[in-house]
Amino acid sequence: MRVILELLRILLIFVLGGALLGSLIKMFYSVLNINMETHGMLAMIGVYIFLFILYRNKWQFAGWYKGKGREKLPKRVTQILSLCVALFILSPILLSILK
Repeated sequence: MRVILELLRILLIFVLGGALLGSLIKMFYSVLNINMETHGMLAMIGVYIFLFILYRNKWQFAGWYKGKGREKLPKRVTQILSLCVALFILSPILLSILK
C-alpha cells in the first residue's frame, strides 16, 4: 500500500510541479518576447530533470515508502544534472540570440 501511495505522490509532484514550473518559465519567456513554441520542450526537459534531482535528494525521504533503495544521488551526478538543467532552461534564450 505504501508503494502505491508513493507512486501517486511522485506522479502528483511531477505533474503539478512540472505544470507550475513550466508556466512560470513560460511567463518569464513571454516577458522577454521569446517564442516558447519552437524551443519550449528543451526548457520543460530541464524542469523535469530539476524535479528528479529534488525528489531523489530531498523529497523521497519525506514520503511513505521506507524500503530499500532510498539514497541520494552522488554529488557528481547532481552537479552534472544541475548543469544540464541550467542549459536546458536557458536554451530558448540562447537559441533565440543565435537565431
